[in-house]
Amino acid sequence: MDLTHLSAGEQLDALERGEVSSRELVTAHLERIARHPEYNAVVTVDTEGALAAAAAADGRRAGGRAGGPLLGLPVTVKDSLETEGLRTTCGAVELAEHIPGRDADAVARLRTAGAVILGKTNTPTMCQAIETGNPLFGTTPNPHDPQRSAGGSSGGPAAAVAAHLSPLDLGSDLAGSLRLPGHYCGVHSLRTSYGIVPTRGHIPRPPGWLSTSDMLTLGPLARSAADLDLALGVLAGPSPDDGVAWRLELPAPRHERLDAYRVGIWADDPYCRVDTETRALLEEVAKSLRERGARVDDSTRPVHLGDSDRLFQSLMFAGSSAGASSEAFATEEAAAGQLAADDRSPRAAYLRARTMRHRDWLLANEERRRLRRQWAAYFTDIDILVTPAAPTAAVPDQTGVPVPERYITVDGERRGYWDQTTWLNLAAPVHLPAATVPLGHTCDGLPLGVQLIGPHLADRTVTHVAGLLARHL
Repeated sequence: MDLTHLSAGEQLDALERGEVSSRELVTAHLERIARHPEYNAVVTVDTEGALAAAAAADGRRAGGRAGGPLLGLPVTVKDSLETEGLRTTCGAVELAEHIPGRDADAVARLRTAGAVILGKTNTPTMCQAIETGNPLFGTTPNPHDPQRSAGGSSGGPAAAVAAHLSPLDLGSDLAGSLRLPGHYCGVHSLRTSYGIVPTRGHIPRPPGWLSTSDMLTLGPLARSAADLDLALGVLAGPSPDDGVAWRLELPAPRHERLDAYRVGIWADDPYCRVDTETRALLEEVAKSLRERGARVDDSTRPVHLGDSDRLFQSLMFAGSSAGASSEAFATEEAAAGQLAADDRSPRAAYLRARTMRHRDWLLANEERRRLRRQWAAYFTDIDILVTPAAPTAAVPDQTGVPVPERYITVDGERRGYWDQTTWLNLAAPVHLPAATVPLGHTCDGLPLGVQLIGPHLADRTVTHVAGLLARHL
């Protein structure tokens, strides 16, 4: 039996039964990483630290001492999350030698739970791309087809899990950074409800900052929905500053059985058309749900996809300006001031959002609050919404192509490069939990999945339905 092909839960069960040691598990994964450099997913390996942590975990088990829920489990961590004593670069040349003196809060929770950190997984420079490549470590290809994109910015984490280099990875998601790679690489991913997993220690912002984007969340990638839920139980909770008085108790799944769920299906939309195979998968999901007794609503829409997407982009660009240098921001302000009033180009929208006045941000934030209310109303009658994860399965890798020249093809039609994340952008501005679930393959053998979006703080409903769909479909 190849230990690296066991899920995180299966590895923990084997540890608990005494069938395998943490050292054996860690060694198996370290050897697999070394044997398969072509995946280029784990870019910093902590062999010495991982083996020492594994030995300590084995000692605790042998001595009958209490350990956390992940005791002895090998895991990896996206290179955007700071790790004490272990290089954290976020793919940026200027951070090539950055060795943090403190773990990111979420990484600390993994260690407290007993996880053994094997190393760091690749990400585009400062997480600012939806493919994974950077000048320090090069490109991470899709494990199913090296000519295809692994997605980004958590492409290294998704590829590591898909290639059995790690059973579990901790990544981050703003514009689909967990879910697009999960979809492209055929693994499960969970964008947690905003605010339930502390984000301090995530780059960007620059090292040492205490704040980050007001739409960024951290979450796991794994090979099963059960493993997502396992990681959720470890990661979710108030920040260390708030933990003095606050507690978090996520509600149980809304129902126990699939036939009790009320499921919304949003299979396609004129604003961002999906390809034939994706649409067929959504139709098959709706058919299977009906056959199993679930109540399916494929006509009601929570929001307007285009309006939601434009608001998301505006808030995202505005928030990202905090990390710009004073000189770079001054240049953007000057360029925005020279725009013609009737300029509606993507560049103009970007510059206006990046340099918006605080009053304009407050107005956009009010629009976001109203959008959240629309979603809440929708989820009074619907338990979970199923949408496409992206217009297609994994697209050809374009990390070597200048960004303005990149594009995707949907059923033979040339489309905008950023259309890859339009469906994923639904959840971010309104702070909702969302997962991607692999449910099939294209005729070319590429993974194909769907996105699940749940009510705010209904993360366990999302992981539960993800598991039910994976089991039944």
